[in-house]
Amino acid sequence: MARTTDQTGDDDDVLDPSLSTATDEQRLEASLRPRTFDEYVGQGGVVGKLKVYVKAAKARGEALDHCLFSGPPGLGKTSLAHIITNELGAALHVTSGPALEKKGDLAGFLTNLAPGDVLFIDEIHRLSAAIEEYLYPAMEDFRLDVTIDTGPAARAMKIDLPRFTLIGATTRTGLLTSPLRDRFQIQERLEYYTPAELELILTRSAKILGVKLDREGAREMSGRSRGTPRIANRLLRRLRDFAEVEGQGVITAQLADAALKRLDIDASGLDAMDRRIPTTIIDKFGGGPVGVETIAAAIGEERDTIEDVYEPYLLQEGLLQRTPRGRMATAHAYQYFGRTAPRRDPQGDLF
Repeated sequence: MARTTDQTGDDDDVLDPSLSTATDEQRLEASLRPRTFDEYVGQGGVVGKLKVYVKAAKARGEALDHCLFSGPPGLGKTSLAHIITNELGAALHVTSGPALEKKGDLAGFLTNLAPGDVLFIDEIHRLSAAIEEYLYPAMEDFRLDVTIDTGPAARAMKIDLPRFTLIGATTRTGLLTSPLRDRFQIQERLEYYTPAELELILTRSAKILGVKLDREGAREMSGRSRGTPRIANRLLRRLRDFAEVEGQGVITAQLADAALKRLDIDASGLDAMDRRIPTTIIDKFGGGPVGVETIAAAIGEERDTIEDVYEPYLLQEGLLQRTPRGRMATAHAYQYFGRTAPRRDPQGDLF
């Protein structure tokens, strides 16, 4: 199993239940994370290609090319980074875009890499411009350009780096600059999971957690997990509590339905905030178009959270539409929430 180094630079086995620096939630999530490609469910096309790339790199004795994984939160980008590292037999060093505030932060990671190691940067779209430019020669030429002293005494020095693999994860591909995006030779987008795939994930997670989950219960949960494994596993942990306290220790379809209703999750997997966004657009802004900043102020949520967490699934479900003039509720949204759609002219304006 690959060793993992967190953003503080400390060696850390994230699967070790005795780890004191991780929260119980983090340790539990890590315990459910697949460790090999064979354990990974879903994203068949992406996984199939990665298997080839990893096998070829190992056969040549080379570092894997840099990888960029994009897609909504909770679809397995971090899990793929762990799996690739395990399959390569390398060490994984983990950080995030916001954590790299100074060039020295990035230099500390890069100079501690061994040949073939993997550096994983989550939320890579949030790297500052200065850090991003500092990263370019490391990705292309495996070197660091360091400036020593300042003023007239300043001089440049180059530090050679071992060949390593950078894996970046982003929920906002559009915020990546073209120069950074183009330096990733492997670019893959992860899509939402099907209910059948989520059933397999829930069944596997239930075995790991020692939870009794029948097939119908798994089916009920999978259809209300927004196509996202992280949400499916989160619901499994909550329904385990209901099963142990108010049930017979088994998550059945009936128990799952009753518990999910109490958690305010409807048949499509929409929670209270998911429903609040399109209904606010309909009820307060005539169905739109309305700017996302206005929506954020109206519902008391951060703009980034709306765009990263809620909008992708609402778009997937056909409840929201992005236009150059702002967000609009779709005809399906009016039908879904029992509203009467207003009449609009060809430009989308209300009559």
